[in-house]
Amino acid sequence: MTIIGDKNIKELTGEVVSDKTNKTRTILVKKVKMHPIYKKRFVVSKKYYAHDENNDSKIWNLVKIRECKPLSKLKKRKIVEILK
Repeated sequence: MTIIGDKNIKELTGEVVSDKTNKTRTILVKKVKMHPIYKKRFVVSKKYYAHDENNDSKIWNLVKIRECKPLSKLKKRKIVEILK
């Protein structure tokens, strides 16, 4: 979580799994969670739609996304930087 001004803004890291639409990327974010009773670790994944203004990111790139105001029905995040 990043603090910008007085706001706590969530930042997530994931990989681009689809770049077929113009200025929109599908990002797969994986998190490791632990079962509360059995203490076994398991992976939970979720897909997010993110805005990419210049179409810089390509498929399988590792990117950092940040929450922003809603840009469309499904897009509520922007790509901040491309890590790999």
